[in-house]
Amino acid sequence: MTLFTPLRDLLGSDVFQIPGEFDPARHVHDFLVGAPEGANILGVAYPRSTAEVSQVLRFCNDHDIKVTPQGGMTGLAGGGVPIGSTVVLSLERMRAIEEIDVAAGTITVQAGIPLEGVQVAADQAGLFFPLDLGGRGTAQVGGNASTNAGGNRVVRYGMMRQLVLGMEWVMADGTVVTSLNKMIKNNAGYDLKQLFIGSEGTLGVITRLVLRLFPKALSVQTGLCALADYPSVLDLLARARAGLGATLSAFEMMWPEFYHLGTEALGRRPPIPAEHGVYVLIETMGDDPETDQARFEEVIAGAIEAGTVADAVIAKSGQEAKALWSIRDAPGEFSKVFWPQISFDISISTGQMGDFMVECRNRLKARWPEIRTVFFGHVADSNLHLSIKSDGDPRLEHEIDGEVYKAVGDWGGSISAEHGIGVHKKPFLHYSRTPEEVALMRQLKAALDPKGTLNPGKVF
Repeated sequence: MTLFTPLRDLLGSDVFQIPGEFDPARHVHDFLVGAPEGANILGVAYPRSTAEVSQVLRFCNDHDIKVTPQGGMTGLAGGGVPIGSTVVLSLERMRAIEEIDVAAGTITVQAGIPLEGVQVAADQAGLFFPLDLGGRGTAQVGGNASTNAGGNRVVRYGMMRQLVLGMEWVMADGTVVTSLNKMIKNNAGYDLKQLFIGSEGTLGVITRLVLRLFPKALSVQTGLCALADYPSVLDLLARARAGLGATLSAFEMMWPEFYHLGTEALGRRPPIPAEHGVYVLIETMGDDPETDQARFEEVIAGAIEAGTVADAVIAKSGQEAKALWSIRDAPGEFSKVFWPQISFDISISTGQMGDFMVECRNRLKARWPEIRTVFFGHVADSNLHLSIKSDGDPRLEHEIDGEVYKAVGDWGGSISAEHGIGVHKKPFLHYSRTPEEVALMRQLKAALDPKGTLNPGKVF
């Protein structure tokens, strides 16, 4: 008889599996980060309901067993990788769509449903769920909430935090808290769900969500602009905000190195010659096709006449728009042309981003002249991404991490814009959070998970 026999008797051997019954390779690595040496998966739970999640957590908490919650494992910071001896709690079987309320504009789902499943269900109901990111087919919405995912449309719809109306979660001791609110206005005391959104599974396990849905856009305009420099980008952003208003849904910037990788290096013909200082992809989503297109073209034409934009291409069909977006979505294909790499997801004030990029690149080049860097990002959201070609040496990677994150701290930015802290960024949290903030985080952790059961070794 093993320690887990009572739990297996309660849940069944298909729900709780012991070593030899599951594939450990599926649970030790997210998109970039692997489990550290010494990781030992004692068992894997595959619950189908909140009640089963509660039973797993209650048992493990009572027996002082650590638990690592996992979603689709598309993360980039190691938030779901096991550390030490732990039980893995995978939500992959909790994929039910429970309700779509057209009047309220909500969808209620289990946390394990992939993001794409929510997008498709909303579309079939004549509505729209705006969160979108490259791992949509695998990333689970519970993980999206747990990491407060961002993506390409934050400038209009906000982060995942703004898209969650209600939630159900399970505390470390198995207590179930159900707060499946469907109302936009609800100020009845503390908004408790916000403690758990972005907490990376360290305070509780999200099991069900009520997500906001929106009317479908009747028109989508997409354009690619070439500009000389970052001040021109800021001018174009100001013109887009003023001229396009609430229809502006994406404003994505690419420096030349990224543009080359996203086009010629991957066998795509550049829609605009690769001879400019920067490139910006603009998207709007509106409800008046004729007016929206005219306004979109007017804004870009005005920027060209003012000398802000040197060249531009406007998509005339959905297929052309998809081709333009394929350039910006190229990081998903970097393994073919720019690998291995060190990936950074940071935030810098929009007005300072251009100068920061230059300084960051200069700092890196001064220490490692041979280094190759690629910058791109969601400029309107203050989110800058950086990819660095790596030789796979973990010691060098740690030194490069330190150099980049110190620069971020010097500029008053954030070491994590949308990917979370996990285990990968844990040594550098002090660059973005004060000692008092970290102490308060520890107090919250101690209050909600006094035994340290949930997701050990993450965040701080």
